[in-house]
Amino acid sequence: MVWLNTLIMSFDFSKLEGFDWDKGNLEHIKSHHVDYRECEEVFVNRPLRVNEDKKHSRTEQRLQVLGRTNNHRLFFITFTIRKNKIRVVSARDQNKKERREYEETKSNT
Repeated sequence: MVWLNTLIMSFDFSKLEGFDWDKGNLEHIKSHHVDYRECEEVFVNRPLRVNEDKKHSRTEQRLQVLGRTNNHRLFFITFTIRKNKIRVVSARDQNKKERREYEETKSNT
């Protein structure tokens, strides 16, 4: 079992069964020059910083993750869990503030 502890929450990814991709979310991340395989890499690489996205969690719980790809590209990903799968809502490169937060996570692990 893998628990990811952040300043905000703990989340158990070991119970999930993969990713939920369709035309809608694939086209959205492509607009940010992101490939779905890069998103999947972020969830297996460490460290990973997970926070709840309370602002956008009106109809379902949304989460945000700061992480890196195998090629060390730093991503900010918004996702939700549907039917035991990770559904990426949005993915983009981290901005300056997010990079600082991610660096803090790296130094605390």
